[in-house]
Amino acid sequence: MKTKLSIIHILIFSASYIQAQTKAADTVIIKVGESSRITFTIHDKKDLETLKNYDFQVLMNDLIVKLEQKDTSASLHSSREYLKKDSVETLTVTQESEQDKSEDEDWIERDHRHNRSHHRNTYQSFNFDLGMNNYVTGNGFPDQNNSLYTVKPWGSWYVGFNSVQRTRMANKFYLEWSLGVSWYNFKFQNKQTQMSKDDNAVIFSLDSRDLQFEKSKLTATYLNASLVPMIDFGGNRRKPSIFDGHNSDSFRIGVGPYIGYRIDSYSKQKFEENGDVRKPKDHDNFYLNNIRYGLRTQIGFKDVDLFFNYDLNELFIENKGPKLNAFSFGVSF
Repeated sequence: MKTKLSIIHILIFSASYIQAQTKAADTVIIKVGESSRITFTIHDKKDLETLKNYDFQVLMNDLIVKLEQKDTSASLHSSREYLKKDSVETLTVTQESEQDKSEDEDWIERDHRHNRSHHRNTYQSFNFDLGMNNYVTGNGFPDQNNSLYTVKPWGSWYVGFNSVQRTRMANKFYLEWSLGVSWYNFKFQNKQTQMSKDDNAVIFSLDSRDLQFEKSKLTATYLNASLVPMIDFGGNRRKPSIFDGHNSDSFRIGVGPYIGYRIDSYSKQKFEENGDVRKPKDHDNFYLNNIRYGLRTQIGFKDVDLFFNYDLNELFIENKGPKLNAFSFGVSF
């Protein structure tokens, strides 16, 4: 009996010792007598909380019986058999709660994965703008004064390529934000119009050479960014386009700002000289504003949009050229 009590005291002491030493070691060895020992190996420090709730009297009774019978063929009962009654109930509730929490977290993660794969908010597409461009003065079109920079509508093409991101903000409300490149082509009405510049301004003059003139134009290339809020009555997540097969019978409309940065500009003439067709280009800034900004209107149905762009700032630097505001219109698909 004294031996039993001594072992119990040792185990109680070792339990306290383990709690204090968990940070320093995973294994605790307790010597019993001259040549025997009891070893505690802790793989998970969370088990120390369970050890506090053990009924050591029951545990030691079973241990001594097995040692007296020299029965080492089987282990002791399940660890839950040695927990105090109130501890078993608490442990069961805690484990069930943790299991439910884990199942809830798994369900939420699966739901998030489902939403990410099936309900994305932003879709990307490519769009091509094709139309015509012109410009106006404070008094209307330059045609009224028969200016040398008067534009011939047919042949003054506006061309643009854009990568469009469509983001759903509400049920039928979207933001279409895009990056792209565009070309203004101003084809002059007078085929003999020639562009040049001095230190003060751009100059439009009449080319007096005895040649067969066919064309004269000004081209300006811009990198652009736009942000157009759209109402799509069909609620299409993706912008309809003939290039990717995503079309719809719904009607949509939107208005928003854009800004562009000039990356190139040149004048070009086409004429025949000594039986040869020549197309000389003169790459120059011609006092064009480096920045253009304005408003874009889009009205669409199925996979085609009608667009209208109007530059709020002037085409040329102030006092360096005629006061002209450029605009363009056409189809986007």
